[in-house]
Amino acid sequence: MQAPPPMYGAPQPMPYEARVQQHVQTLGILWCVYGAYRAVSGIFAALFLMGMSRPGMFGGWGPPGMFPFMHDAPWMAGLGAMVAVITLIFAALSFAVGFGLMNRRPWGRTLAIVVAILQLIKIPFGTALGIYTLWVLAPAASGAEYDAIADRSGM
Repeated sequence: MQAPPPMYGAPQPMPYEARVQQHVQTLGILWCVYGAYRAVSGIFAALFLMGMSRPGMFGGWGPPGMFPFMHDAPWMAGLGAMVAVITLIFAALSFAVGFGLMNRRPWGRTLAIVVAILQLIKIPFGTALGIYTLWVLAPAASGAEYDAIADRSGM
């Protein structure tokens, strides 16, 4: 007696998902929003640090002697300037990534992957955006798809 034929057919191939095409516009917008967030938060942090460098910053707050270690901290102005410069550089990079992805520039995918890796350390927003960016753009199939939709007219 022969075995009955299997009740299932050949496995169906997985349908191709155009991941990059579906997510590249959203990624571009999120990178621009993240750049604005980084710029605003960095400017506030820098202003706070620069304000702390002024003598008497804490003079009128709380009971006398509450902040004995904060009589004068001129080094905070330098730290504030450094925070402002670094934050604005990363905000500009975030805006460049957003622009490159939204306009489908050929260099947009590469810059997005590099900046996403650098932003993974910025918990929670940078980490989430970095993981999302790498999920969309890092696979080799995504590279081929991005090259197919890239706008090479105005490099």
